[in-house]
Amino acid sequence: MSNVPSAKIRNVALVGHGGSGKTTLAEALLHCSGTINRPGRVEDGSTVSDFEPEEQKHGISISLALAPFEHAGCRINILDTPGYADFVNEVEAALSVADLAVVVVSAVEGVEVQTEVAWRLAQARNLPRLIFVNKLDRERADFERTLDQLQQLFGSGIAPLELPIGQESDFAGVADLLSDTAITYDQGKATSGPIPAEMEELERRVHEALVEGIVVADDGLMERYLEGDVPSAAELEETLAHGVAAGTVFPVVCGSAGKEVAIDRLAAFIAEIGPSPLERPPTPVLAGGEETTVPVDPAGQPLARVFKTIADPYVGRISLLHVLSGTIRPDAVLVNSRTHVEEKLHSLQMLRGKEGHPVQEAQAGDIVAVPKLADVQTGDTLAPKNTPVVVLAAEPSAPILSIAVKPRAKGDEDKLMTALHKLQEEDGALQVRREDETHQTVLSGMGDTHLQIACERLHRKYGVDVETEAVKIPYRETITQAAEAEGKYKKQTGGHGQYGVCNLRIEPLERGQGFEFVDAVVGGAIPRQFIPAVEKGVQEAMAAGGLNGFPVVDVKVTCYDGKYHSVDSSEMSFKMAASIGFKEALASAAPVLLEPVCRLEVTVPSSHQGDVLGDLNSRRGRVLGTDAGEGDEQVVVALVPTSEVARYATDLRSLTGGRGRFRLRHESYEPVPPQVAERLVRQLEAERA
Repeated sequence: MSNVPSAKIRNVALVGHGGSGKTTLAEALLHCSGTINRPGRVEDGSTVSDFEPEEQKHGISISLALAPFEHAGCRINILDTPGYADFVNEVEAALSVADLAVVVVSAVEGVEVQTEVAWRLAQARNLPRLIFVNKLDRERADFERTLDQLQQLFGSGIAPLELPIGQESDFAGVADLLSDTAITYDQGKATSGPIPAEMEELERRVHEALVEGIVVADDGLMERYLEGDVPSAAELEETLAHGVAAGTVFPVVCGSAGKEVAIDRLAAFIAEIGPSPLERPPTPVLAGGEETTVPVDPAGQPLARVFKTIADPYVGRISLLHVLSGTIRPDAVLVNSRTHVEEKLHSLQMLRGKEGHPVQEAQAGDIVAVPKLADVQTGDTLAPKNTPVVVLAAEPSAPILSIAVKPRAKGDEDKLMTALHKLQEEDGALQVRREDETHQTVLSGMGDTHLQIACERLHRKYGVDVETEAVKIPYRETITQAAEAEGKYKKQTGGHGQYGVCNLRIEPLERGQGFEFVDAVVGGAIPRQFIPAVEKGVQEAMAAGGLNGFPVVDVKVTCYDGKYHSVDSSEMSFKMAASIGFKEALASAAPVLLEPVCRLEVTVPSSHQGDVLGDLNSRRGRVLGTDAGEGDEQVVVALVPTSEVARYATDLRSLTGGRGRFRLRHESYEPVPPQVAERLVRQLEAERA
C-alpha cells in the first residue's frame, strides 16, 4: 500500500450492538472502494474481519480487526469491533486509537444496550462520533423511530444528513439534506436526481432544521443566514466538519450494508468530515516523572504505543502500533519504556484482517503491525533512545467473572500455565492467577462467553484441554472467647526422645489484626532458644486450618508456662507441643467461620434501582447508600458476601437488560451467620465424604 501523510489518515472504529451489521459494513466499504473483489458473508465466515476459527464457529466478532482501504486520497483504517458485552475491552482498545467512532445502529432493532455502552465509552474520550443507521432494506425497519431514539438518548447534537428513499424492501436510496439531492441505487450504481415529490415537504423541514443547527457553530455564517443568505453545501460541510471534530455535532447518515446502498457516501463522509489525527488533541505522556503532552507531528520524535497483540500460529507475535508522533520506518530502533530494552522494528505491515502488506513508513497517526517483538506487551510505549516517555492511557475494564481451570491430562500443569500466560498476552481482558490457599488456577474475564472462548483457544492454539469448576471461596476461622490448653509432645525412641510441654492462652483480636504472640514464660520453664519454635508451631497450626480446615486469623496467643527435658527437648518437640496445645485451645474458644465481604458499586439506570436493591438484600447485602451518577443513572454502594456475587456479572446483565455495570473489591472478613454456617459445614462434610 502507498504511503499516506498524516493529514490524509482516518482512523475509524465501527462500534455498536452485536448484530447491527458492523462487519458487513466493513466488507461493503472494502468492496465499494475496490479493495476486495466481492464482500464476504458473516454467515459463512468469509469476511475479512472475522478470521478467527472461534469467530466463525460462534458467528460473532470476538476481537477488533483492521480493514484499511483508500478513498478520495485518504487511507481509512477501519477498526471493526465486537458488539457483544463480553468483549468490551476490544471496543476500548479500538477507541483508544480511533479519531472517529462510527456508531452502527440497526433500523430494525433501534438503539440497543451495547450501542449505549459504546457511546458512553466514546463520550468519555471526547471522541468525534458519526451514526450510520443500517439495515433500512429489512422488514420492520423504521428510520424515524430510530432517529427519535437517538435524539432522546444522545441529545440535541444528533444531526441527520440524509433521509431514506423508500421503506423496507423498497428502500432505494437517500435524500442528501445538504445538497437537496436524491441519490438512488440500482445494482450498486448511484444516480442523482431531484427529491421525490412525496418527500419534498419532509425534506424541506429537516433541511432547514439541519442548516440552523450547523450555522449556530459559526458566528459569521449565522449572521449571514439571519440576513437571508443561505450558505452553500460546501460551506455547511466545512462548518459541520469543525463541529464533528469538536464533538458537538453527531451526523446521522443511513443506508444498507447488505445491499451496498449509500455505502460510497459513508466513505465520502468519513474522508471529508472525519477528523485526521492532526486534528485530535496531543497525547498525554509521563516524561521525567512529570505529566505533559506530545503533539501529533510527523516531523517530531518517533513515539508509538502498542494497543493490541496478536498471537499468529505461523508468524508468531504481532504487535499493533499506533504511531503517536514522528515517522517510523523499517529497521527503526526504539526503546521499550517498560523494560528499557532496545527493540528493532525489522518490518512494518499494513494489516487487513489476517493478511499483512509491507509498507515503507508510517507517519504520526497511522496504525501499523510489527511482527516478532518478543519482549513487547500490549500497552507498552516505544520511544527514542535516551527519551524515557510513557504514554498515559485509560485503564481497561477489569474482569468481572472468574472460573477455576485445571488440565484434563495429568502432568500438563506447566503446559497449562505457559498457555494461559500466552493467551493473556494476546487478550488483555483475561487475568490469570494461582490461589495457593485453595490450590486453584483462576482465569478471570468479562463473561461466560469470553471465558468459554478462551478455553477453546487453549485447545486450538496450545493443545491444552481443561476442566472448569467454580472458584472456591477463601473462608477463614477465628475465635470468640478466650481459652487455655496444655500442649504436650512426648515420644520415646531407642536414642534421644522428644519432649516438650507448653501452656497456651488464646484470645480473640479485633477483625483484621491477624496474629499476635506473647512470650510470658518466667523462671526458665521453657528455655529461651525454644520460644521461637513455640511461635512457629502455633503459626503452622493456624495456617493448617481450624475445625473446618480454613486458616485461623485474628488470634492472640500467650505462652505462659511449660516444661522441658535437658536431653530430650528440641525445637521440633516444642513446635509439635505448641501445635497440639493450640488445636486443643481452639476447640474450647467458640470458633466461628469468617467469610470475605466485598464492596460493590453498581451503576444502573434509575428505572432499575429498585430491582437492584431488592436483589442485593436477597444476597445478604448491606446497602451503604446511593448516589446520583451520570445522566439518569444511580450508583448503589453495598457490602456483600463474596460468595453471593460469584456470578454477579451474569445476574446483573439479566436484571438490567445489560445496562448495569459494577465494580468489586475486597473489603473485610465478617462472621458467617449461624444458619449459613451450618449449611456450609454440611456442604464441606459432603465434599470431603
